[in-house]
Amino acid sequence: MNKTERLLAIVMELQRRKLLTADELAEVLGVSVRTIYRDMQVLSEAGVPIIGETGLGYSLMEGYFLPPISFTVEEAVSLLLGTEFTENRFDPTFRKSARSSRRKIEAILSRPIREETNRIQRGIRLIQKDEMVIMTRERVNLGIIREAMLEGKKLRFTYHKRVAEADENRVTVRTVSPFGLAHDEQNGWLLVASCDLREDIRHFRVSRISDLTVIDDTFQIPDNFNLQSYRPKDTRSIRVCALFNPEVTDKVEEANNYYMESAESKEDGYHVTFRVRQPEELLSWILGWGADVIVTEPESFKNRVREEIEKMKERY
Repeated sequence: MNKTERLLAIVMELQRRKLLTADELAEVLGVSVRTIYRDMQVLSEAGVPIIGETGLGYSLMEGYFLPPISFTVEEAVSLLLGTEFTENRFDPTFRKSARSSRRKIEAILSRPIREETNRIQRGIRLIQKDEMVIMTRERVNLGIIREAMLEGKKLRFTYHKRVAEADENRVTVRTVSPFGLAHDEQNGWLLVASCDLREDIRHFRVSRISDLTVIDDTFQIPDNFNLQSYRPKDTRSIRVCALFNPEVTDKVEEANNYYMESAESKEDGYHVTFRVRQPEELLSWILGWGADVIVTEPESFKNRVREEIEKMKERY
């Protein structure tokens, strides 16, 4: 990054984050604090209205904006793919905003950049799950959840959870304080919320929520809670080991099972260790590999797999 690019980057960071210290700017841009001090002097002499507050940092005078920014092809593709994801996976309000953002981005691109961006986009596809199966309920629920989060109000809903060890669907009514939304590739959208029933933070698949309503009870997110740094408690304490046929090693790796903890290729096959809450959480997945897998431990789960195979034989 040359000096001109760095000066532009400083102004953009101040526009984006409002207030930054010299140390923070130095870390973002990968330069020394002394360099930031010199750059601030250059910007001030060039007429950029930078305000330096002792002990707080630097900010831009209210109302100052950079003129329209040009994008590289890679930057434009990244932004447009982001709007496509938002349009496919968010509620109607954000879908509309995503379309509007896409049009604005395309409008400011120069013709050569726009043509090259379109060419690259044609070679990239975001594959979505079936529209009717996943999207409809998620989209409706996402809008209601966002409304509750903005207004600081609690939610009440019916939650449908598959209980593997009991081989049944458990239905409960929950009242929660919505702290945030997270997107997981395997589970889709997850609601992170403080559950009144469990008196703790819980995660709920948005696609499993029905009868969702915003109630009048209000809440406040604790000061010590940060969604970006939050990590759920790991309650998986049972270890399951399995030996896969070497010929399916690549397929097992690609499956990337959520419960997989470690894996190693040896002469006799592909050794995989899982960590679960209940072994039954793996039952259907293990059975799906047929004769290409053998459960090696625990013995109780090996017996459970045998029992299921016997039931299958009776049905055939």
